[in-house]
Amino acid sequence: MTAIHERHSEAAIRDLIAKENVKFIDLQFIDILGIVKSVTIPTSQLGDTLEHGKWFDGSSVEGFARIAESDMFLKPDLSTFQIIPWTRGANTTARIICWVHTPDGEAFVGDPRAVLAKQVGIAKELGYSFNTGPELEFFLFRSNDPTSPTPLPHDQGGYFDLSTDLASHVRQDMVNTLENLGIEVETSHHEVAVGQHEIDFKYSNALTSADSCVTFKYALKAVAQKYDLYCTFMPKPIYGVNGSGMHTHMSLFKDGDTAMYDANDPYGLSQTAKHFIAGILHHARAMSAILSPTVNSYKRLVPGYEAPVYISWARNNRSALIRVPRINPKAIKATRIELRCPDPTCNPYLAFAVMLACGLDGVNRQLTPPEPVEENLYHMGKDERAERSIQSLPGSLGEALEALKQDQVIKEALGEHLYERFIEAKTQEWDEYRKTVSQWELDRYLPLY
Repeated sequence: MTAIHERHSEAAIRDLIAKENVKFIDLQFIDILGIVKSVTIPTSQLGDTLEHGKWFDGSSVEGFARIAESDMFLKPDLSTFQIIPWTRGANTTARIICWVHTPDGEAFVGDPRAVLAKQVGIAKELGYSFNTGPELEFFLFRSNDPTSPTPLPHDQGGYFDLSTDLASHVRQDMVNTLENLGIEVETSHHEVAVGQHEIDFKYSNALTSADSCVTFKYALKAVAQKYDLYCTFMPKPIYGVNGSGMHTHMSLFKDGDTAMYDANDPYGLSQTAKHFIAGILHHARAMSAILSPTVNSYKRLVPGYEAPVYISWARNNRSALIRVPRINPKAIKATRIELRCPDPTCNPYLAFAVMLACGLDGVNRQLTPPEPVEENLYHMGKDERAERSIQSLPGSLGEALEALKQDQVIKEALGEHLYERFIEAKTQEWDEYRKTVSQWELDRYLPLY
């Protein structure tokens, strides 16, 4: 496999296109909900696209533009060129992730990728670089029909179980596919719930990690289809079992070295790291609308299923919102924190942008985090939590949106255009859910009343 760094130049890409007989190129971009969109061109159009961009109708894309301002164009980021493995053959296709621009050539303020890049630039001005390592969990269901009324897990495995059924082979195929797409996988394993899995890829800068996230999701769905399985990143597809999260490890670097470590601190954390933690905790309720952006997300964020509910931090306590993984003295550059509330339905560009903005707000204001809580928060009474000023995450998407509306730091990080479009789209989603009569309501109330 050709290394990514060798594919940055147009000449190198053209050589690879000729060698691999690539016929088409998907020009990919992301809407505000984190859904991958694409305009496909024959490879003969690559030169013109690189010189002039490729025009498309932005009014048809969620959260992008009104009809009166619809014309936009895509500008390819050549560093993201990859051949899509499952298309190899007569119609071999590559992909390039693109920046979205307005007709006057300016970066489009509603482009989620540009929002993250802007926030990374702000951090750079302060002397910091920002790395993230998301861990995406997912379910494999037997039916390749996502509208099937009863999701059927493919296997009966448990946490870290070593199995010889089809699921283990599917995971191996998924890992190979991700590697062929330039994503360096570190581990894969069965998760807690039946039919649930996790594949982790290498920690990297935030923009690369976000690109990998969106590629990861559609690649795994494509592999699952080969086996007549359905791969879903829905946070809580099955009642009574663990949901799927996207625990995200993050760290700041300064001058090429970690800004997170202090050998003299009991937790091994620098003051910068603690300020960053304080910023995340301070904005946690408002961040929820971005990090856990669906109605279903809040059915995962309930006590008893390892998902965080209470706003706190700790070293060993997995019921805390932020966990500090144990630090290896021989690898202090790996010092990081883990935020456990995001789920895979989030737009990773927006998620990483607000994580960075809120953490830096803590650094800039030198906020002090509360004392860490190592006790199991689920076993702690309401009165004790109140005495220790431990707040809860929002209990619904509606509650999260109300918190988001009060947070100026997140609004500035997203930009007014994207912020307003996001709230508009998610408010509509919440309103539709509130007015829907569910089967649970019919089963419970119709016989009684």
